[in-house]
Amino acid sequence: MTNIRRTMPIVALRGMTILPDTLIHFDINRKITIKAVETAMEKDQQVILLMQKDPDVEEPTFEDLYHIGTIAEIKQLIKLPGDVIRVMVQGLQRGEVCEFYTDQSYLYGDVEEKEDTGMEQLSEIELTAYLRGIKSVLEVYAMENPRLSKDLVKTMLLDEDLPHLLNLVATNISFSYDVKQDLLEVCDVTERYEQTCVALTNEIEILRIRKDFQARVKEKVDKNQKEYIMREQLKIIREELGDKDSSTEAEEFLARAKKLKASKKVKEQIEKEIERYKNIGNNSSESSVVRGYIESLLALPWDKVSKDKKDIKNAKMVLDEDHYGLKKVKDRIIEFLAVRSLTKKGDSPIICLVGPPGTGKTSIAKSVARALDKEYVRICLGGVRDEAEIRGHRRTYVGAMPGRIAMGLKNAGVKNPLMLLDEIDKVSNDYKGDTFSALLEVLDSEQNKRFVDHYVEIPIDLSEVLFIATANSVQTIPRPLLDRMELIEVNSYSQNEKEHIAKEHLIKKQIEKNGLNVKQLSISDKAISHIISGYTKEAGVRNLERKIGEICRKVAREILEDKKKSVKITDKNLEHYLGKVRYSFDEINKEDEIGIVRGLAWTSVGGDTLQIEVNVMPGKGNFELTGKLGDVMKESAKAGISYIRSISEQYGIKKEFYEKNDIHIHIPEGAVPKDGPSAGITMATAMLSAITKKKVRADLAMTGEITLRGRVLPIGGLKEKILAAKAAKVKLVLVPKKNKSDIEELEKEITTGIEIQFVDTMDDVLSYAFVK
Repeated sequence: MTNIRRTMPIVALRGMTILPDTLIHFDINRKITIKAVETAMEKDQQVILLMQKDPDVEEPTFEDLYHIGTIAEIKQLIKLPGDVIRVMVQGLQRGEVCEFYTDQSYLYGDVEEKEDTGMEQLSEIELTAYLRGIKSVLEVYAMENPRLSKDLVKTMLLDEDLPHLLNLVATNISFSYDVKQDLLEVCDVTERYEQTCVALTNEIEILRIRKDFQARVKEKVDKNQKEYIMREQLKIIREELGDKDSSTEAEEFLARAKKLKASKKVKEQIEKEIERYKNIGNNSSESSVVRGYIESLLALPWDKVSKDKKDIKNAKMVLDEDHYGLKKVKDRIIEFLAVRSLTKKGDSPIICLVGPPGTGKTSIAKSVARALDKEYVRICLGGVRDEAEIRGHRRTYVGAMPGRIAMGLKNAGVKNPLMLLDEIDKVSNDYKGDTFSALLEVLDSEQNKRFVDHYVEIPIDLSEVLFIATANSVQTIPRPLLDRMELIEVNSYSQNEKEHIAKEHLIKKQIEKNGLNVKQLSISDKAISHIISGYTKEAGVRNLERKIGEICRKVAREILEDKKKSVKITDKNLEHYLGKVRYSFDEINKEDEIGIVRGLAWTSVGGDTLQIEVNVMPGKGNFELTGKLGDVMKESAKAGISYIRSISEQYGIKKEFYEKNDIHIHIPEGAVPKDGPSAGITMATAMLSAITKKKVRADLAMTGEITLRGRVLPIGGLKEKILAAKAAKVKLVLVPKKNKSDIEELEKEITTGIEIQFVDTMDDVLSYAFVK
């Protein structure tokens, strides 16, 4: 016998399971459900009722519904106020949705009718035994639950149709919706009988336990005293759970307080709170608040410290092992260790690592903690806008708790951990207080010896905590907070540094992470270089690690599918694993041109080159700037044209030239916002070249701010700019003379292979820029 399959609308039910042989009504107000019911009324008045797995889903899909439900006939529709329709349905039989469709307005599907099975194998004696079994359990349930209608029980006890009786029991007994759904999905009658009996027996046990609990409460309380009843119920619950009363708990707290490593003043304060808790008793609503406060005080490491490793050689080895480069950070940590070794105890520095994302700021804090053998606590400040997150909530508030600093010490278990304040530049403020100001006391070495958390109330000593903060930019950090931290810049990595990091750290890490070993995968040096230049565009190495991980995953698949023993990645087969090359650097032009000058820019993902183009056209003296330039860049262009007009006589430019010609400055990649003063001399050179028709060297790039009198002012981001110039194969770079010290600080591998000339005025710039 094949089950009949037909198409019918689907009604999704929330928190309700309807079984066959049931006449029931429910309300609907969702558009998809109303449309499904209306469609059914236009046809054969039949729908399939499916229960949602999550009742909160407003627009369910096939994955959100159980596939087995009840085919029902709509008996009646009543419109109620507020666009609500009350539907009365008669459950007919089980059905399973095999195919699911939607036309946006309602759900429907191909439904296969599910017949009851297993009845034909039952003998008369077995059927009688099953009927008596379910009825006997039902009678016991009726005795335990006097609220169940006697007429309903009588009707069920007289029913001799086993499938019909099982459906009646599942409908009328207060099973959970999940249990009802499980019973609905079972077509075999004998299996459904067993599940129904088990569910019914569980309900009987629940009723008995509940009745026993109520009886025990009644023995101990006076019915006329509501407050006394509630207290006795709470007492019995505590006895059942094995909780101790306040006096016993207070004794335990006192014992812990005596063992606590803390000053006499702190211990006196804690003992005072314990005595208060003992007198309050369990019945007061304040007892739980005081208990939580005492537990927080006992959990804090008041005078408990860990012993730092003072071996400078070991610390240097650990830092070099975990990170390549980052010389300034490593030197500062070694200096701190040296001072600590000589003085035995010194103020811990408050270091702020500033740099682009992915440059290893967060991971170096872990390495420092490992090098010094300190406990490591990370506190993410990104998006924190409530001052109480730092200072803690006052205990008068509901749900009060210590601030993140106090909680960090509690988690560390010692008073001298390394505490990483991650993303300190992304702290925000709102009406609840100034979060930056709350950090002032934490990060001030003169004040944090007695840091007061509003919840703890007893001053906490933070002077031995080694604070390391990270930030992508210092622009959003207020000056008073910035003044309390020692800034160390973590700049972009050069191509060579990225290659070292990939070979020494990232490849090993990703091979292990993806279940491979060193023999199964090797990546050539040329391939690594190609990944860095062609598939990533960043200051750090986060995307580089992702690309190496992508290679490892594809190699793992090849090893399993194609039974390969090992794979070697070269620059020739790299496209097979990573696809086509995504990035390429704009290289220098082949020929010297008029009105085109290459500038250097700093971006959040490293350095880049900007080719500035200037055209001079007959017109009415208009001055136009395009390329989505910011206000500072527009002002630099105006300063540049003012300087050029002031020196027009030197270059034989007629006075009426500016009235009869339009000047148009354009910087390509018009969709990318650009701003900053460092393109000032570049735009001035390009404009003067276009006006005087003098060619500019194609192998030259420049950066610097211009003044009205033609002076060249210093700029920032030189490391990234020099790296971008090298990538574009620039031979000569013009840098402001006042940036000479910044250039001298750069590693030789960055400046090697490129000529750097220092300029002080526009005359110096033009002497190098214009083709002789």
